[in-house]
Amino acid sequence: MKNNFLSLLIIFWKISISIPRKYQNRLSYLASLIIGMFLKKRSYISKKNIEVCFQDLEVNRKKQLIKDNIAQSGSVMFDTGVAWFWSNARINKEIDYCLNGLNELEKEQRDGNGVLLFFKHSLHLELDARLLGMNINIYGVERNHNSDYFDTVQKGGRLKGVLDLCDKNNPFKFIKWLKSGKTVLYATDQDYGLKGAEVIKFFDQPAATLSAPHKIIKKTNCKTYFLDSYIKNGQYIIDLKKIDLDMSSSFNMSTDLNKIIENSIRKYPSEYLWQHRRFKSTLGKENFYK
Repeated sequence: MKNNFLSLLIIFWKISISIPRKYQNRLSYLASLIIGMFLKKRSYISKKNIEVCFQDLEVNRKKQLIKDNIAQSGSVMFDTGVAWFWSNARINKEIDYCLNGLNELEKEQRDGNGVLLFFKHSLHLELDARLLGMNINIYGVERNHNSDYFDTVQKGGRLKGVLDLCDKNNPFKFIKWLKSGKTVLYATDQDYGLKGAEVIKFFDQPAATLSAPHKIIKKTNCKTYFLDSYIKNGQYIIDLKKIDLDMSSSFNMSTDLNKIIENSIRKYPSEYLWQHRRFKSTLGKENFYK
């Protein structure tokens, strides 16, 4: 029964993203209103995160940021749908995008260097990955959902942009990829609990941060890059930058990385996935997000 309902939603989703891009942009505002009405918990989480991360922001500007973030969340359905279901040809025809720093990443691959490519959870991260994967070979790390049916849809969609995927709890596979000179997308800006994590400042707040990247980099001697993405005048811009991290300890490395992610978010804060309970293990799932 549950899978039948999901199947209907997927069909509706595919129909909605089949229309021309210019109409999708108009409908995304309507989608944001629906999100605000029916997904009030997620909107509330977004509000709480923004309030605690931008405490020094003037009240009216903070309210506007919260409003803008909820408004832009309506585009997730369309951006993700485009990433998972459109052909390369249609994306190149209808999506305006720019990739900066691709030559450097291509050289790393030619030289046989494994690259751990960090990125943040922007609202358009699925489209970011697809756009990059259309232009260079990349691999991905993912987390399974509660629904096997949705996992199948998600994996099928993501494999249009990446050559292969592995579960985040199976580091041996992507360690092997890195040792063999592959480029692997990896995000560390979500709270997966305190197990295998350290408490590191993020927007000056204590946040559970994965400690695995330090071990992976040490073990594979891979290069580290950051995928910075944002939308400017309707164009999706992806900046690929080599980053130097303090590898003297996991804590120092994660502190550096969190700061890089934070600085990226600050440039276009309304485009970030604030709907995730980033501080549930530190500020309290029951208290802070109640």
